[in-house]
This record gives sequence, C-alpha cells and structure tokens, in this order.
Amino acid sequence: MSIRLVRFALSLATSIPIGLGLWISAAAVAEPSGCAAFKWPVERERALLTAAAAAEVASGAELASLPADAIVLALRPGADAALPTPPERPAPPDRFAGFMRIKQIEKPGLYTIALSAGGWIDALQNGHPLKPADFSGATECDGLRKLVRYRLAAGELSLQISGVATNTIRLAIVPAD
Repeated sequence: MSIRLVRFALSLATSIPIGLGLWISAAAVAEPSGCAAFKWPVERERALLTAAAAAEVASGAELASLPADAIVLALRPGADAALPTPPERPAPPDRFAGFMRIKQIEKPGLYTIALSAGGWIDALQNGHPLKPADFSGATECDGLRKLVRYRLAAGELSLQISGVATNTIRLAIVPAD
C-alpha cells in the first residue's frame, strides 16, 4: 500500500508541471496581440484611419454632418485649446487638445469613435457629456489606438479630444455594426 501511495505521489509530481506547462503555452498562443486585441472587429475603422483620404479640420470647426472619410483634427497645446468644457480626464500640460462640432447626426444609434493615437474623448450632446457605451484599445495595431462607442441622439454632437502627444490626430466616426 505504501508503494502505491509513493507511485501516486510521484505521478502527481511529474504530471502537474507538465500540465501547467501545457496550459501556459496554450494561454500564450491564445493571447490576442496587435489589432486582434480589440474587443470587436476593427477592419473598417482601421481602413478609414490609414487611408490617404481625410478631411482636414481645425480645432473649433463645425461640420454640417458626419464625413464619409477620416478626419485629421489639428490640435493646439492643451493650455491654448479653449475647449468648451473641461475634459473629464485632465491631461499633462505638454499634451495637445482640440474640439469640433458636427451640426447634424442624422440617425440616432450606437456610433464608434476611433482614434489613431492615444487620447481622451469627451462627447457632448445638448451641453451634457455622454457616457461611453463601450471602449477598447490596443497598442500594437498600426494606425488605430482607441475605440469608444456612444449612443448618439439625432442632432448636434460636440467632440473634445485631449491628452494627445502630437499636434494632429486622425479620427473616424461611424455607426457601430
């Protein structure tokens, strides 16, 4: 009986590391990286942000409606950005910020706002900040860094982007699938 107990103990001692090693290897293989790290497919947003076509927009500009292409928003140093409302998340003083208005969101619904680089998004309608419905980000996806989804009503949308490391940022606003 004691020999059986010893054999059982030895079998456990040799099988656990092998089992854990296999589990760790499987987990490492399954770990998403790059564009696969986002919570949902991002091909459409990434294609818009990396395409040559883009509307160049100065901070403070007003667009009549959502453009079909990406937007290149020109930003200002954070202290000079004159954002309509203070950002929900304060940015370091060496970062850039900007804002724009879209006069008419035609169709209410869930929209994705995609950024090409790190930054904070504040979306406002009727003078009130909107709470994100969902968000996702990845650091190793060329041309795409952050996605935030908002439920938008028909009407005007104000967007503030802050905490950006460079003086321009590409963004896209599209209905969520």
